[in-house]
Amino acid sequence: MTDLQAIVEEIHASLSPRRGEGKVADYIPQLAHVDPQKFGMAVVTVDGETYLAGDAEEAFSIQSISKVFTLTLALGKHGEGIWKRVGREPSGSAFNSIVQLEQEAGIPRNPFINAGAIAITDLVLAGHTPKEAIGEVVRFLRYLADEEDIIVDQAVARSEQATGFRNFALANFMRSFGKLDHAAELVLGVYFHQCALAMSCRQLARAGLFLANSGTNPLTGHRVVSHLRARRINALMLTCGHYDGSGDFAYRVGLPGKSGVGGGILAVAPGKASVAVWSPGLNENGNSLLGSLALEMLAARTGWSVFGA
Repeated sequence: MTDLQAIVEEIHASLSPRRGEGKVADYIPQLAHVDPQKFGMAVVTVDGETYLAGDAEEAFSIQSISKVFTLTLALGKHGEGIWKRVGREPSGSAFNSIVQLEQEAGIPRNPFINAGAIAITDLVLAGHTPKEAIGEVVRFLRYLADEEDIIVDQAVARSEQATGFRNFALANFMRSFGKLDHAAELVLGVYFHQCALAMSCRQLARAGLFLANSGTNPLTGHRVVSHLRARRINALMLTCGHYDGSGDFAYRVGLPGKSGVGGGILAVAPGKASVAVWSPGLNENGNSLLGSLALEMLAARTGWSVFGA
């Protein structure tokens, strides 16, 4: 039997001397204040066991990891029709690039780059005020993690609102092509708040567990999505979840994953576990440097790669 607690602790200990490597996402002023020495890991298995190391209980800004959950909500509300608004292909470009949008008539490549996530948020906003849509996202995360203390970090949301000029440009550009139904400031009000959700590694791993268990949360027995939908969300996480570093992450780790510039990564080992790591220092692609290494080591020690043990 694999001793997951020992593996998690050993990975954390072996990488801890490298804490502080990478670059914190200081273009969001509030994130510039995060301690770069932080490093946490959480593994929650489909049979309900939890394994933690380091700062796994400290809440951090999940940023783009939230895009997995808003995509799930949008699919629930609109079904496969969302793919008329956003593609399913890797972008090969930076997460906040505007270049492809012009070439491809305002249709973002996938739901995990910023433009694609803004389009998805526009769909989540349908029929709601921004405040109601934000509330729906928060309630969904609390439902998935089965915890009520998940909140939006308002300081981070304000910081993003004040400096998110490129995201405003992306939203207005899509609006000019008729690809957003709502005004840019309304969509981005929701988008900035979803990115400012604060969760711990343990909470995040619990929230993602339905993707490791064919769409059903094994801790509550609640079916979140169908088996097919869970498989397809995992496929998008594998091919698009790390921006223009997605191919390298698939090569090194071999698990569906979604990163955020807050330094977190959610990874899914189908049939086995949901994993969350957090280390604020980012690599050149905007993905957690230590977090990526930790997941590579975990996949190697457990044989959890979707491409074979």
